[in-house]
Amino acid sequence: MIVDDEELIRLGIAKILGKSELSVQIAGLYANGLEASAAMSKLQPGELHVLITDIKMPVIDGLRLIEKAKERFPALHVIVISGFNEFEYARQALRFGVFDYLLKPLDKYDLFQSLTKISRSLDETEPDCRERDAGEQEHRVAERIKQILDKEFDKTFNLEQLAERVELSPSYVSKLFRQQTGLTMTDYLIAVRMEKAKQFLTDYPQLKNYEVSSMLGYSDPVYFNKLFKKTVGLTPKEYKEKYISP
Repeated sequence: MIVDDEELIRLGIAKILGKSELSVQIAGLYANGLEASAAMSKLQPGELHVLITDIKMPVIDGLRLIEKAKERFPALHVIVISGFNEFEYARQALRFGVFDYLLKPLDKYDLFQSLTKISRSLDETEPDCRERDAGEQEHRVAERIKQILDKEFDKTFNLEQLAERVELSPSYVSKLFRQQTGLTMTDYLIAVRMEKAKQFLTDYPQLKNYEVSSMLGYSDPVYFNKLFKKTVGLTPKEYKEKYISP
């Protein structure tokens, strides 16, 4: 984003950037801090990397703009451009973590050098950001799957349908869930169902074994008995006898 109250300077910088070998996309040209701030409010945190701004401007000056911009874009790289007699303003701008300070009339090679440094910095940090973001997305997917299984434990498990609900392929979902939880989805579902079984057996002791089995999504009560014994170490009947007060 380029901000300067002199149109020729704004257009001149844009022209210089257009001829640069760097991959630069201009987010906007603005005459003062108020216009720039309004435009920034419509951008997402990752959509603005560099602010090139003058210091002395009407309505909202460069110092206030930098302060507001840093609040919304903490990692923003700021290049200040100003006249020699405005050095005191530029010195104040250093408080806000300004990346570079360039004098007017602007030397395009100084600007190229500054932007090249910023580009290298972004190239070094963005892979880390992408890796972190991917990790957070994978964690959210795993948590979403757990929520579905926790809530719909009594339904027949279908990997294809579950994968469709989180908009990923079945094989990827299966691998992702195991990486995030250390369990297969089948093992996780069994664990959820067995915890529910213990709850049903103690809270509703009058229920028959086949009724508990059906409530958990198992059509075969014999299979449920074996699975419960394997997981808990007791048969459903033994569990009730042990944990239900007479």
